[in-house]
Amino acid sequence: MAGAASSGKGKEMEMVEPKAGFKSDVWKHFGFSLKRNEKGEKVTDKENTVCRHCQTVVKYKSGNTTNMRSHLLNHHPEKLREDTRSKIQSGQKTIKEAFTASLPHNSAGAQEITRCIGEYIAKDLRPFSVVDNEGFKRLVNMLEPKYKISSRPHFSQTVLPALYKETRAKVEQSLKQAECISITTDGWTSQATQSYVTITAHAMTSEWEIKTFVLQTRVLFESHTGHNIGEVLKSAVSEWELDMIYNNNHQGIAVFTDNARNMGVAVKEAGLSPHVKCFAHTLNFASQAGLKVNRVSRLLGRVRRVAAFFHRSSTATAVLTSKQRMLNLPVHKLIMDVITRWNSSLDMIERYLEQEQAIAAALLSSEVRHNAREIDNLEAADIADAEDIVKLLTPLKKATTVLCDESQPTISLIMPLKHMIQVSMAPCDVDSNTVSQMKAAILIDLADRYQGEQAEFLYESSALDPRFRALPHLNNSERDEIFNRLKLKATQMQNQNPSEEEGAAPGSHEHVVGHSKTDLPQKAHAVGGFSPPSKKTALEDLLGDSFSQGDSRTQHTAQIDAEIDLYRKETSISLMACPLEWWKDNAQRYPLLSTLTKSYLSVPATSIPNMKAK
Repeated sequence: MAGAASSGKGKEMEMVEPKAGFKSDVWKHFGFSLKRNEKGEKVTDKENTVCRHCQTVVKYKSGNTTNMRSHLLNHHPEKLREDTRSKIQSGQKTIKEAFTASLPHNSAGAQEITRCIGEYIAKDLRPFSVVDNEGFKRLVNMLEPKYKISSRPHFSQTVLPALYKETRAKVEQSLKQAECISITTDGWTSQATQSYVTITAHAMTSEWEIKTFVLQTRVLFESHTGHNIGEVLKSAVSEWELDMIYNNNHQGIAVFTDNARNMGVAVKEAGLSPHVKCFAHTLNFASQAGLKVNRVSRLLGRVRRVAAFFHRSSTATAVLTSKQRMLNLPVHKLIMDVITRWNSSLDMIERYLEQEQAIAAALLSSEVRHNAREIDNLEAADIADAEDIVKLLTPLKKATTVLCDESQPTISLIMPLKHMIQVSMAPCDVDSNTVSQMKAAILIDLADRYQGEQAEFLYESSALDPRFRALPHLNNSERDEIFNRLKLKATQMQNQNPSEEEGAAPGSHEHVVGHSKTDLPQKAHAVGGFSPPSKKTALEDLLGDSFSQGDSRTQHTAQIDAEIDLYRKETSISLMACPLEWWKDNAQRYPLLSTLTKSYLSVPATSIPNMKAK
């Protein structure tokens, strides 16, 4: 490099050795020069270095060894070659090798990348062959050139089984720590016509959070009889040790299924209770009953033919698109309904009404008219009926959407929503004949849903939700009956599982009754140190069980009475508020009632979330 070095050849120059912290190999060939200051004292010249081989002075900038390396390359290349040979012999990698070498498979970086690829395969349901795809290899190589993708068998036989084992252990731990557990189950068929049964667990934590785990999706080779599905349920409960996990309600594990008869048999076969039927499926049946009204069924058929025509014809679709743009309408395709899903029929009608003008214009165009001779636009009466159908069924669609929220309790919504639907379906003088028939069909279908023990369980769930505790759709005697049942269940629960320290009185913030703050450390010491129980006297031995137990039960009954009376006087919270958050904040005020509440609000209102496993 020009100007970087000046010759000092012919005289031996004094040098100062570089510091030990200087790691570059060029310092074996260079040292710092000495110079004299104004006082004539020798000091280190940190701006110049001296070549040990030719005494040439080379300019030096702190931390930059480029000038020194250039000097060696130009004047002493044999020294650099010797350095390279010594590195090879010692096993040290060159700079080029260090940047191009592959990551060892057992290195932390390679293992983390392999794990992430395994999670990608599992979470996105990708085939194992994805690791052999050229595009995927190029992507990984671009992100980390030094990583070499493992083979397909390594992912299928090692990585994914390890991830499953790790995830399963976490789920099992969460289930063991849960205070209450309920399950939902649903049968379904894949595109390959293979039958499956999916089982999902819903766990309530001590922090009043609902955690959902898809426990398993198993092939069902046999017919979908209640007995066969019941065996799958029993196997899942046993495999995941759900029957061994303590449930505070002492009523077993609540199960939500669809409305099929075989599911009722299956739950009985598995010995699970209570069994509640999915409200989303109930809404589906009720809505389907309304859509089967003769005039509505014919209307759906006509709309379906129009949608099918535009789906079949690319020319008609192109014309429809041009008419949509001309009329400043959204460029949306027409929707074809799925007969088994009522909300798709509602979506189909809504889309037709949205695009009515564009559809009429497209059907009248010369490019489409000769191929659409059997396709007619809806008449004015049909349009009026279609608008009435949308208005009538929209609340049911919103109810279905609300029920699918897994982050908040939904079991408590069933009875308020059922009442709302029944009220909205009440006959009205302004109803058209079509609407009147639909309302009657929906009401008849809903009338027999959720009776007996199921209805009692659902009303109790609503009562324990601070949003609906007032139960305004019931009369006073019905409300009193519900809270009396809750009192009885809370008392029975407490008597079956008496705690060492009873809860505080309602409204108090003390956790322990009968102990002052100075007593608590002694009590804790006794529990933590496993102090032996005091010996019973002869009288306690003879009569203690009868009289002490009676006193305890009386105390429990009085406490739960006080808690429920206070709870009923509370102001209902906003519909937008989270009931679990409210209970978390107020659990200390209601120690007995809050424990019972967890066994209710941990139950979902629908088995629809199981569909996520598909």
